[in-house]
Order: sequence, then C-alpha cells, then structure tokens
Amino acid sequence: MNKLYSDSYLHPLPGQAIGIPLPVRFTYPFHYTPHPLVRLAAEEVLHYLSTRNDWQEELQQGKMFGVLIVQQADGSCGYLAAFSGNLAGSNLHPFFVPPVYDLLQPDGFFRIEEANISAINRQIRKLEGSPEYQSCEAALRNARNSAGQELERARQELKNARALREARRREPLTPEEQEALIRESQFQKAEYKRLEKRLKDQLLHLQEKADQYRERLEQMKQERKSRSARLQKELFGQFHMLNARGESKDLCELFRDTPQGTPPAGTGECALPKLLQYAYLHQLKPLAMGEFWWGNSPKNEIRRHGHFYPSCSGKCAPILKHMLIGLEVDPNPLVENRHHDTPLEIIYEDPWIVVVNKPAGMLSVPGKNGLDSVLQRLQELYPESDSPLLVHRLDMDTSGLLLAAKDKNIHQCLQALFETRQIRKRYTALLQGTPRQDEETIDLPLCPDFSDRPRQQVNWELGKKAVTRFRVEERSGGTTRVSFWPLTGRTHQLRVHAAHPEGLDSPILGDPLYGNQADRLYLHAAELEFTHRYGRNHPPLQGSSFLTGNKQTGA
Repeated sequence: MNKLYSDSYLHPLPGQAIGIPLPVRFTYPFHYTPHPLVRLAAEEVLHYLSTRNDWQEELQQGKMFGVLIVQQADGSCGYLAAFSGNLAGSNLHPFFVPPVYDLLQPDGFFRIEEANISAINRQIRKLEGSPEYQSCEAALRNARNSAGQELERARQELKNARALREARRREPLTPEEQEALIRESQFQKAEYKRLEKRLKDQLLHLQEKADQYRERLEQMKQERKSRSARLQKELFGQFHMLNARGESKDLCELFRDTPQGTPPAGTGECALPKLLQYAYLHQLKPLAMGEFWWGNSPKNEIRRHGHFYPSCSGKCAPILKHMLIGLEVDPNPLVENRHHDTPLEIIYEDPWIVVVNKPAGMLSVPGKNGLDSVLQRLQELYPESDSPLLVHRLDMDTSGLLLAAKDKNIHQCLQALFETRQIRKRYTALLQGTPRQDEETIDLPLCPDFSDRPRQQVNWELGKKAVTRFRVEERSGGTTRVSFWPLTGRTHQLRVHAAHPEGLDSPILGDPLYGNQADRLYLHAAELEFTHRYGRNHPPLQGSSFLTGNKQTGA
C-alpha cells in the first residue's frame, strides 16, 4: 500500500498538481510568496475545515494553519497540515500532524501540575472573596478614613484655639492669665498626641489583622509563581526540536542566547515547527511551506481569512533558525542587494538641498547586512558635506521622495520642520480592495507587536496616537488608488490604517505583513511641500509614479 494512504497525516497532492515543478529550495518562512503546490494544499485544508461543522464557532474566532509539501524516499510527494495551539480542546486530530509535545495529555506532568496551580488559584480567589477578609479590609479602610477626619478636626480645633490665645495675648494680661494660656496650650497639644496615639493603636490592630490575610495571599501567589516558572521550564525542556541533520535541541537551549533568555508562552506550538518535526521524525523531505489564517481577525492584529502570513519572529525565529539547518533555503529577499546597479534618481537639487526618488527595496540608511542605501549613495555624491544629509527615512519597501540637506544648519532647520509637522507629505498607494468611504480621517492608535516584530498593532490602551487623512483617487476592478496624508509619523502607520477593519479594511497591494505578498509594496511617497530657508515657499516636489506590469499609481 502507498504510504500516502497508510499515514492519515500525509495527504496526496491534488490532481491539479500534476506538471507543477517542485521547489528548488525550501521556503524562507519570514518573507515568501507561497509556491503553487502550497496554494493547492492550502485550498484542500480550507475545504476540509469548511466541512467541520462542529468546529465552526471556534474557527470563526480565528486560527493559524500551515501546510508543508514533503517528498518521500521514493520521490513521491504529498503534504502535511497543522494548526497553531490546540483545536476543539485537543492537540490530536487525524487530519493534522500531532504536536511536538502534547501538553494536554490527561496523565502528563503538565496537566497534573496545571491542576495544582489551578487549585492554588481557587484558594486565592476563595480567600480574597471571603467575608472575613473583605470585612477586615473594609474595617481598615473605614478606620483610616475616620482617623484622618478625626485628626483633621482636632488639628483645626488646635488652630482655632491658638488663634484665640494669640488674640488674648495682644490684650493686657496678668501673670496668672498668661500662665493659664500656656497650660491650656500644653493640655490641648497633649490631648492631640493622645488622640493620635489612640487612633494609631486602633489602626495598627486592624493592620495586623489584615496583614495576616495578606501574608497568606502573598505566600500562595509566590507558590503559584514558582510552580508556574518550574512548570514552564520543565515543559519547554520536553520540546526536543529536530533539524534536517537529525540534531536535537530543546526550547530552553534555543532561547538561551536571545534577548528575553527564555521562550515566550506558547512557544513550540505554532504550525510550522509541528510540521517540520513530523517530517524529520518520519524521513520526509520538506520542500515548501505556507501558513494561512482562518476566521475573523484578532482585535489588535490584522489577519484575513485565507491569506498567507510569514512565521512569527518572537516565538518561531530561534526555533526555525535551528530546524532549517540542513535544508537548502531560499535567501532572505530583504537582504538581497537588488539595486546595486540602479542609479539614484535626483528629483530636485540646489546649493543647499537635494531630493531623491528612492526605489522600493532600497534602504534609506545602512542596515545590519551591509546593503546599499540612499545615504551611502549621497555620501558618495557629496563627500565634502558636513551634514548628516538625510532629513527623514522611508521603509525599505516604500518608494518615493527623500529629502536631504547638504549643510548641517539647513539639516537642523528641516528636521525641526518635520518634528513640528510643517512639511506636508502625500503618499499614493494601490489598495487590495474597495474602501467604503471616498474621503475620511483615520484615528487608530498604534504600538509594536512585541511578540512578532516588526509588525504593529492597533491598541487603544497602549498605542500612541496615529492619524491619517485619505482620499480615493480611482477605483478600478478590485483595486483602489488612494492618496494618504499622514498627520502623525508612526511605524507602518499607513499600512496598518489601510489594512485594519476599523480603518480602510483594504491592505496595500503587496504588503506581506498586513495583506498579501506581490512583486512589491505599492506605497509611494509622492509629494513633499515645505518652506525653503533660502527661498520662497517651495512648490510641491513630486516624485515619479511607480509602474509594474499593468499596475500603476502616479504621484
């Protein structure tokens, strides 16, 4: 019997796969265009999920799935499928590969210790909600308020009595009367001290009683914390991740040299590590991968049903760096020097400033990989300049106008204009979709997705203010050309505001993080308008339009 049919996890490729060439190298998982075989396999998984009526409610909440094209020793190919986390309260389902380690097994140490930690949680909630503890805390709060009020009244009485004595002292007094005033003052101060001590003793008694409960709570919380830490460490030690050479490392080893030092919660449970682990354990050669989303988008992230996404960096980067050893992997397109021979287009130049048209895929400033950048080109053009040159930056994938100053004083002045929003910027973009509105202002606060950099997310609690004005310029079929005016300057602001359901709900074409991969990101810095220090109000400087194939958006 063909192994494809004897193994419930290994599925034959669809009939449409006949004639499609196999991938030359394995997919680079953090920036990729899905291989045609991956798309076909994903379509089958999507169809299978649509038939599981018992899962639909949970699936609509959103979940990441993955497929892996694999080759057997005899040269035949099939695909594996997996989900991130668990599904329907279980890690084990016939259609999907099993987890690297099943932490949900009933008799496993994780479930046993999880039950112990849950018992501590119940004890904490019981004590916090007990009438005795609540009464004790209420009595302490009331006593503090009452003591404060009583002391304030006593202080006011002292103040009033002192004022009366001062008034009497301005009158002629006998020695006996003066002595009586002194005794009165001493007595009142002593009475205040006695009151203060009495109230303090009362509060101390109540505080000691409350502290007994608090100490018990703190002890339980510390036990919970230490048990959780031990459990996490022991759990991560159970994930023995393989690579193509057969080498194994646990998660603690893989994250030891990362900035956080320890794996984040949920590490090892993403789809791709599960798929690679199963392939290595069963002598299947990985050929290509893809991870896609099913269901509604999470509240803070941007995920679209059926769209492919790169693997997450926070949980998966250290794992996959190890698991891909031994495979020939596609190069990271973000470190390819695509514009080595591309001349730098100068839009405007005078004795003080220069404006260039940055191509998509070129860095604004040098990065970690030594790639060519606009700044390096400018330094070659103006070696005698005493200025830092570039006044602002554009994302690597964004094309368009970059402003540079040849003089350091001019550089400072222009930077000040940027900081005070006195330089008017307009971007043009092609959207994958059709926004409902023709013109509007988007106000969605943004902050980094710390578990998956460089992605940004909408966050109403932690995000910084981000405001964008837009106008639809042209609608054509399923795409829309728009103009953007960013009123703030947050990372990925235009990309997130375009893609987010509360924004335009239409990602920028070619956005691999918030939409779908294409030949490029169709976002272009089209126009700059500002006041030149050594000239009149500058007419808008306009960059050339970007044109690829039949897709065009002008400045």
